[in-house]
Amino acid sequence: MLMKNRSTLKIHPVIAPSALALKSINFYLVEQNESLTLVDAGMNDDVCWDALQHTLEENSLKLEDITEILLTHHHGDHVGLVNRITELHPIPVYAHSKSIPRLKRDPDFLSMRIEFYKRLYVQMGCGELGDKQVAYLFNAVNNNKDQKINSEIIEIKESQLLNFEVIHFPGHAPDQIAFLDKSENRLLAGDLLIEHISSNALVEPDENGQRMRTLVDHIESLERCLALGVDSLYPGHGNIIYQAGPLIEKRLRNIETKSKKILALIEAGITTGNELAKNYYKEKYLKEFPLVMSEIIGHLDYLEYQGKIDKYSSGNVIHYTAR
Repeated sequence: MLMKNRSTLKIHPVIAPSALALKSINFYLVEQNESLTLVDAGMNDDVCWDALQHTLEENSLKLEDITEILLTHHHGDHVGLVNRITELHPIPVYAHSKSIPRLKRDPDFLSMRIEFYKRLYVQMGCGELGDKQVAYLFNAVNNNKDQKINSEIIEIKESQLLNFEVIHFPGHAPDQIAFLDKSENRLLAGDLLIEHISSNALVEPDENGQRMRTLVDHIESLERCLALGVDSLYPGHGNIIYQAGPLIEKRLRNIETKSKKILALIEAGITTGNELAKNYYKEKYLKEFPLVMSEIIGHLDYLEYQGKIDKYSSGNVIHYTAR
C-alpha cells in the first residue's frame, strides 16, 4: 500500500553491488502521498533488477505501484532498467531536455558528437589513440542501438515536480539534475557528489557541436550545492552523504591542486593536451584514454577561463602557454 495523507517523502534506497570502483549502483524509490516515484533506474542487468524487486518487496510494494520515473542524467548506469520497467508497466519518464537526444539515440546528434570528438582529438594532438577512440564511438552507434529508451521522455520544464525542487547541476553531464526534498533538506543528486571517488566532469559538445566548459560547470554546480547546506545527499554510487559541505570543499580544493600541477607542466614547456595527459597520468594514459583526456581538457578550459593560460594553433593542433 502506498502512503496516504503524508507530506513527508519516504526514500527507499535501491543498492546494487558493483565490483567496479563505483562500489554500488544506487537508485531510489520515493513514497509521497499517492505516488511512488523511481529516481534513476540503475544498469540494465539482473543485479539491478533483483535489487529493485527486493527493495519493493521488503517495503510491501510492487512494480505496478511505481507511478513515474525521474532521471538525473542520461548515463547508462542511471537509465538501464527504464525499458524493462515500462514494457511491463507503462508509466511516464521525465528528464532534462538535454537528455532526450542522448536517450533517444538521435542519429543526427550522435553523428555530430562523433565529429566533435574527431575534431577535438586532432586539436589535442592525440594521434593514433584519438583515431581509435573515434572508431570506437562510430561502432558504438550500431552496437548500442538497443540502449535507446523506447517510451516517451517528458521534458522537465518547471523547477518543481511532484514535491521536489528540480535543480540543474551540469558538469558531470550536461543534462544532470537533482531533486531536492525541502521538507527534510535532502537531495537526490545523481553523480554530482560521490563519497569515495571524485565525479568526473566529462567533456561534451552542446547542441551546436561546441565544447562546453564542463569542469567550470561542475565547479559552479558544487558551489551551488554547498550553498544549499543539505542535511543528506543521496548519490548514484556509494554511501549516502550526511553534511556534504566538508566533502564538497575537499573536492573543490582537489580541483585547484590539480589545476596548479597542470599549469606547472605548461610552464615547464609541455604545450599540448595529449602530452600533458601523458606526463600527468603516466600509465593511466593508455588504460583510460578518454577519461584522462576529458580530465585534462576540462582543466585546460578552466585555466583558460581563469586567465592563467593562452593558446595558439600550429597546423590543426592547439598549443597552450602560461601567461
